[in-house]
Amino acid sequence: MKKLITTIYIICVALSASAAGNVIFKAKLDSATLLMGNQAAIHIEVSHDKGVRGMLLEDNADTLNAFVEIAARPQADTTDIGNNRLNIKRDLIIQSFDSGVYVLPPLRYVVGKDTFRSEQLSLKVLPVNVDTLKTVHGYKPVEEVPFKLFDWVPSFISDYWWIYLVVILVILIGLFVYLKWLRNGEIPLIPKKKRLPPYEEAIQRLTLLKEKHLWQAGQEKAYYTELTDILREYIDRRFGVNAVEMTTSQIMESLRTVEATREVNDKLSSILELADFVKFANMRPLPDENEVMYQRSLTFVNETKPEEQPEGENEGEAKAEGENLDPKEVKEETK
Repeated sequence: MKKLITTIYIICVALSASAAGNVIFKAKLDSATLLMGNQAAIHIEVSHDKGVRGMLLEDNADTLNAFVEIAARPQADTTDIGNNRLNIKRDLIIQSFDSGVYVLPPLRYVVGKDTFRSEQLSLKVLPVNVDTLKTVHGYKPVEEVPFKLFDWVPSFISDYWWIYLVVILVILIGLFVYLKWLRNGEIPLIPKKKRLPPYEEAIQRLTLLKEKHLWQAGQEKAYYTELTDILREYIDRRFGVNAVEMTTSQIMESLRTVEATREVNDKLSSILELADFVKFANMRPLPDENEVMYQRSLTFVNETKPEEQPEGENEGEAKAEGENLDPKEVKEETK
């Protein structure tokens, strides 16, 4: 009797091991990048013999790690693929509210005493740029406090106010005397360094940026910060668009009506968008991308530089303006 029980146990174990050995378990992400707050799916596929029962351990968990949570578990799709085998397809819907790059642990599928693991998955969560707080509601209005001057003035000022007043008066008197000397010509004015035109300044700064070799030294963020600063100041001076204080979307919206930039707006947009990812999402572009963005910056500046007029024509018009003459008459006399 004992031999019979032992034989049956060995057969059951062998059948269980055989069934477990025929299990195929795979998992993959539908996208390696995810915008913070959005959802993505992990596609799971399991193939095994009929009659084999398995369980996904992550069905009992709410998170995959400290930053990625399981938002939903849609219904599985089971298909009979013949040869006494079943194919099961299902998804895990994941979500994250913290930007960064996360390595997800392998998913685990248990059949009997055997545990099958998928490969590790990597997920990059990108931050969301917030331009306005117009959609925020439900805050209690700010209560105005009655204004009392001495409640807001520090004691070291209120106690020694007369000393500060004397210092201010001395400074004002000294400034007055200094300006008076300058007006009388007793002290020569220090000439201000003449600033280069927008196009020449931008080309000069781009050349200096290339000579710094920032991205070659692993300083991609510093490289793209200086590159976009050059382009923003050039747009500000060249077209009168306050690009220094604008976001990428605001700059592109303002340049839509500028005729000189229509042919190269797409190049400018690609530069500014990639720079935003590098500066705010810690993205590291490929070396070829860094060089391409530099060449696109040169192209944008060169394609939008002011058209040069003949030197003789400029002199004639300047002379006409100085003598209150008609520029056309001056041109005819020059001819």
